[in-house]
Amino acid sequence: MQFHHHGYVSGDPRVQPAAGVGLDRPDELPDEVDVLIVGTGPAGMITAAQLSQFPSVTTRIVDRRPGRLAIGQADGIQARSVETFQAFGFAGRIAEEAYRITEMCFWHPDPTDPTRIVRGERPPDDPSGITEFPHLIVNQARVLDYFAECMANAPTRMRPDYGYEFRDLSVASSGDHPVTVRLVRTAGDDVGTEKVVRARYVVGADGAHSGVRRAIGCTRLGQDAAHAWGVMDVLAVTDFPDIRLKCAIQSGTGGSILLIPREGGHLFRMYVDLGEVRRETHGEVRSTTIEQIIDHANAILHPYSLDVKDVAWHSVYEVGHRVTDRFDDVPVEEIGTRSPRVFIEGDACHTHSAKAGQGMNVSMQDGFNLGWKLGYVLTGRSPESLLATYSKERQVIAQDLIDFDREWSSLMAKKPDELDDPGALAEFYVRTTEFLFGFMTQYPPSMLVAEPTHQALATGFTVGKRFKSAPVVRVADANPLQLGHQHRADGRWRVYAFADRPGAGEPSALAAWAQWMESAPDSPVRAHTREGDERDSVLDIKVVFQQRHADVDISAVPEVFLPRVGPFELVDYEKVFAADPVADIFELRGVDRDGCVVVVRPDQYVAGVFSLDATAELAAFFRQHLLVLAR
Repeated sequence: MQFHHHGYVSGDPRVQPAAGVGLDRPDELPDEVDVLIVGTGPAGMITAAQLSQFPSVTTRIVDRRPGRLAIGQADGIQARSVETFQAFGFAGRIAEEAYRITEMCFWHPDPTDPTRIVRGERPPDDPSGITEFPHLIVNQARVLDYFAECMANAPTRMRPDYGYEFRDLSVASSGDHPVTVRLVRTAGDDVGTEKVVRARYVVGADGAHSGVRRAIGCTRLGQDAAHAWGVMDVLAVTDFPDIRLKCAIQSGTGGSILLIPREGGHLFRMYVDLGEVRRETHGEVRSTTIEQIIDHANAILHPYSLDVKDVAWHSVYEVGHRVTDRFDDVPVEEIGTRSPRVFIEGDACHTHSAKAGQGMNVSMQDGFNLGWKLGYVLTGRSPESLLATYSKERQVIAQDLIDFDREWSSLMAKKPDELDDPGALAEFYVRTTEFLFGFMTQYPPSMLVAEPTHQALATGFTVGKRFKSAPVVRVADANPLQLGHQHRADGRWRVYAFADRPGAGEPSALAAWAQWMESAPDSPVRAHTREGDERDSVLDIKVVFQQRHADVDISAVPEVFLPRVGPFELVDYEKVFAADPVADIFELRGVDRDGCVVVVRPDQYVAGVFSLDATAELAAFFRQHLLVLAR
């Protein structure tokens, strides 16, 4: 964390100085905004948190609830989400209060007595060690609290506007604020009164029954619900030995339970199989009582018993798999003819079962993807055409999620005798770890993702996939760090220059590349940074040398890696790294010893790999999505 560069800071350094619209933010919801977000769930809150880093952008987020969520529906936090929390600055703190999954137990009917269950496979949660981040369980409400803190501490001083329910919207064909939104107050002294807000853009993060989705005419595609589950968060006394381990339990009767220990050491969640749902009577299952859910759980757990002492929350839901035909307001026949003005994200555009722990996680990646793109367009850094990439990128990911969840929930619902192998569920879980952890996403080539022409120069940084961190040593202070953990959700692109063999100060391909980035007319730094802005305000450029940190002469490092920051033009020494001799990033990530450049998007996905001499290609890539700014 960097601070003091604008003067001495004696308070909490996480509180950034107010700037732009945050200097005099009105308490009342304005009549005009740049972005109006509907819904304070995970998707909406991460979008708002990202936009809060753009001081000139007026963003407001509304919700029909009168205040913060107290009990969240979702609780599974995959490693990709924790990696995202790291960028927003709260991964360590939320991990301290969360439950950490390290193993998963699979229980099956006892072959000698199918009325009883016995423990089967017990694989580690991350059998291949694909990530340094943990797999966590924590109340969704706490995730929202942390994003709210990020927003409040940001330059814009953003906070949710509770007590506003979305009614409808209309989009004009012209005007600075073409989207007119009608809201109705649901809390306060003026309950029932109408509020009209005009916006440049609207984001619908308002859940599975999204009013924004209906207003823009999106069609939900998929299967009807066919299986019902009761879910309960409870405090209980039990003799079941694995009550503090994540478990998939299949009984001889065919019923099953997914057991999820919760944070705090005592609370746990159970997804309890309520069986097939007939179309003509599917509404009846919603009247299932908590007592009936507990009875089902006890029958499945035999010979063990469950004595529930307190129920924190419970619900009944039917598994359905649906994804909308598009994630914005541009009909298919009009794609390419106009830019979108209204977007949907999270449950508003994809719904599925909760048992794979994907919903909240994929929804947050929707919001992370969209937030910085809106920020770039509204600040004049990128053309409006950038916004069309949101639906194009995220709709494919949502369909992948639906396909995965359909297979997972189908396996969970099968009776043991319907499986060819009792260990099939455990085998599927281990085989799909990368998907379960959120690391399978790979965006195809586009204006934001280069063709993988130079992929061989950095085989471990797959173009289109998230940037996979590795250890490095910071040269200036000899601190061992994870390179990817230095990526902050501040809206900037990351450009990682991996040096060729010569050391700092010696003639090299890196030195020539750095000189070009610093001073050439076609350099992305010069082309896309406004006069008067700090040099790294758009592109955060870092370097990794092959030598030991003690052998890198910091005074000989090119100036592009040592930018001046703040009103005092202090030197930023935190962009120069060396390979860790114990875990060499060049070897770990297949980086060519002749060096290369790895470009990473603001949402942490690798946008391209380039050779150090491919300067024209690098410049052309950035000009696809960043406007050339007059200097």
